Amino acid sequence: QEQPVESGGGLVQPGGSLRLSCAASRRIFSDNPMAWYRQAPGNQRELVAAITSGGYTNYKESVKGRFAISRDNAKTMLYLRMNYLKPEDTAVYYCAPGWVVGSQGTFDSWGQGTQVTVSS
Repeated sequence: QEQPVESGGGLVQPGGSLRLSCAASRRIFSDNPMAWYRQAPGNQRELVAAITSGGYTNYKESVKGRFAISRDNAKTMLYLRMNYLKPEDTAVYYCAPGWVVGSQGTFDSWGQGTQVTVSS
């Protein structure tokens, strides 16, 4: 089964910005709501932002106003613009189908993820 491919992570100072990208197959993308999940060391994976095929969005409270999720249905690409990053945003970020904030996700073919580290 094809896995999504996440990219765009890195080391950034507090207050900085990053833009994550995810390339997923058409079978995964389809008409599914797509989401960004993150997993910090010692924590469970959690959904932090989601978007429907029609553009409705859903965010974890702590990232509202700082993160913006978007998707290109024609290219089957998912994006996450992250501004005003905080140390607590440090995690590995994954993309997969999903909608419920805080859920761990039921996807069975996770990609490698992309590491985001926020530190001075």
